[in-house]
Amino acid sequence: MGQDPRVMEFFPALLSRDKSDAVAARIRDHIAREGFGFWAVEVPGVDPFIGFCGIARPTFTAPFTPCVEIGWRLAHHAWGHGYAIEAARAALGVAFGQHAIDEIVAFLLAGNARSARVCERLGMTRDHAGDFDHPLIEPGAISVGGHPQQRHALYRIRRVSGGQKARVAKAGPPGN
Repeated sequence: MGQDPRVMEFFPALLSRDKSDAVAARIRDHIAREGFGFWAVEVPGVDPFIGFCGIARPTFTAPFTPCVEIGWRLAHHAWGHGYAIEAARAALGVAFGQHAIDEIVAFLLAGNARSARVCERLGMTRDHAGDFDHPLIEPGAISVGGHPQQRHALYRIRRVSGGQKARVAKAGPPGN
């Protein structure tokens, strides 16, 4: 996945095996420390690993931090099947239910229309006033796909009283 330019289009670089292993180690450490993180996504009986999705605490400082973010990355062959929506809805359910987190954010390159659609289908709202220059990305940096890297769009969703499950389910079944 980390070597596929389509998957990594909006990221700074393709991932070597060592860098990919380091990402996995950071994910494991975050889960051990926080009790949540990015989890492997599978299609039971079909594919044991199609990517990852979940919630995590970003390690950088921005006007909206501290916070908990939602994120996903799926292998190209898994795109277009509703898996990102399904996994992200499950992650929101854990965030709002089990962990009683009041707000979840997502941040992505402003030109990443696919991820923006996932955010919108989850019921997230774009916070134009919250858009920011990512502090860990050098000014002028270009992504694998040739996109300016620093400016990020910010999306938000809040837990509603009575639990978030009804609101998340209201967004429609996976694959729509």
